[in-house]
Amino acid sequence: MTPLVLLPGMMCDARLFAPQIAAVSSLAPVMTMPVAGRDTMAGLAGDILACAPPRFALAGLSMGGILAMELVRQAPERVARLALLDTNPLAEAEEVKARRGPQIEAVEAGGLDAVMRDVMIPNYLHDPADPNGISDLCLEMARALGPEVFVAQSKALRDRIDQCETLRAYRAPTLVLCGRDDRLCPVSRHELLHALVPHSTFEIVEAAGHLPTLEQPETTTAALVRWLQEAA
Repeated sequence: MTPLVLLPGMMCDARLFAPQIAAVSSLAPVMTMPVAGRDTMAGLAGDILACAPPRFALAGLSMGGILAMELVRQAPERVARLALLDTNPLAEAEEVKARRGPQIEAVEAGGLDAVMRDVMIPNYLHDPADPNGISDLCLEMARALGPEVFVAQSKALRDRIDQCETLRAYRAPTLVLCGRDDRLCPVSRHELLHALVPHSTFEIVEAAGHLPTLEQPETTTAALVRWLQEAA
């Protein structure tokens, strides 16, 4: 089967997809690409294309989904199928841009833990009680990546371009999936995604927020398996 490339969200690593990797590895070769090393989406995408297989299935969550759209913009012929999870095809809104500078300054001053714990992670989960310790895992992943990655990713997100025309032109099987209670990338944004991509299916994961891969891993994995097995 076509190899599967996974792109994690901001300040996340392969652990974001751990349940899916365990389940899907028997169906296809799986690799998780780091979203690091550049401070532009174009640069990040170019690095991934330089080391990815010649043709591959591509799934990204949040920032990973935004980056996946840039890969499609640069090399649509190499992306055999696309999965966009809890993400956004639009350029960054001005009110979000305005928050990036203070966050970057706080992290550069040594406040990575505080920004992640107090600003970022509270927006991730459907259940604030967090019985599975997902918030702790998110903080661990952020610490592992470090402040330089936070700053570079923030700049790449801030300066990204609108990808609506990229998606309108893409013709391969596409999964659009989101948590019902995603506050960062709401259902309405995914309805737009579904309308943009000609050959897309749309699935909403109940009892999940921005990270359905971890909050509802079985439901999310089942959707990805169906997408991988869908005829081109």
